[in-house]
Amino acid sequence: MTEEIKIVPKAPKPKKKPESGLYVGRRKESVARVRLTKGSGEWIVNGKTLDEYLPDKVHQQLVKSPLVLFDEAGNFDVFVNVRGGGKSGQAGAICLGVARALNALDAETYRAKLKRSGFLRVDARRVERKKAGLKKARKAPQFSKR
Repeated sequence: MTEEIKIVPKAPKPKKKPESGLYVGRRKESVARVRLTKGSGEWIVNGKTLDEYLPDKVHQQLVKSPLVLFDEAGNFDVFVNVRGGGKSGQAGAICLGVARALNALDAETYRAKLKRSGFLRVDARRVERKKAGLKKARKAPQFSKR
């Protein structure tokens, strides 16, 4: 009574687009983890509203710019955890994270325009290190000939 055991391979699951996931944006020393969900346009950054966390209107405009590009500012709720760096670096990191999240939701719709506008490009500039004998990275002490 020997029975043969048949091994049937599992069919691969069809890939579905993520409803929401964590997308990372970096700028200078800041790291932002962004989650986008369909909603009413609410922004929560480190447990505070966007106005509380980034009171500067220029930073708020930068952070919202990927959504404003597609008139989607009121259609998504954005939840952000950001750490490191200053407010300007954090705003840049959030902007990149939001752009990456939009791209992941529907690349066919958003990717070309996001790339053309420069939102998917990582800004690789960092603070230059201080050199020995100088006051800062490039600032030299005053030179006296005599």
